[in-house]
Amino acid sequence: MHLQQLTAAHLDAVLEFETVNREYFAAVIPDRGDGFFADYPARHTALLRMQAEGTDLFHLLLTDDGTVAGRVNLVCISDGEAEIGYRVGRDFAGRGLATEAVGRVCVLAGAVYGLKRLRAGTAVDNHTSRKVLLRNGFRLLGETTLGERPSLQFLLELTG
Repeated sequence: MHLQQLTAAHLDAVLEFETVNREYFAAVIPDRGDGFFADYPARHTALLRMQAEGTDLFHLLLTDDGTVAGRVNLVCISDGEAEIGYRVGRDFAGRGLATEAVGRVCVLAGAVYGLKRLRAGTAVDNHTSRKVLLRNGFRLLGETTLGERPSLQFLLELTG
């Protein structure tokens, strides 16, 4: 597996990843909705624009044949901070790939992107996501609500 920043060439692979895993992801996070899938080419272009502007950075965890196994995103980059979000596809779950990919992006965030802090949130009942964050050194800040779901907020101080 290797980590790669999102490019225009990834459009079809990302759409396939999201489509194949739609039900799987919707079991733990709100579904993206039909519009996300119907309008994905425009969404992909917007993601690349945000990445070029430096407000967001998108990473793919790819197999040797180019299949997307997971995604790790740094969004809302501002004042040395960003929010990290991640997902690993059903066929790749349970192998430690989310923990590894999040760890690699955390290193990039500090050493390459110059960020000082990462924030993350996860639903209270998403125990797997919580473990990924804790294994990567995030500390629990407290409870909140994301959408209408009880959630937990985490913070990681980066050393660069």
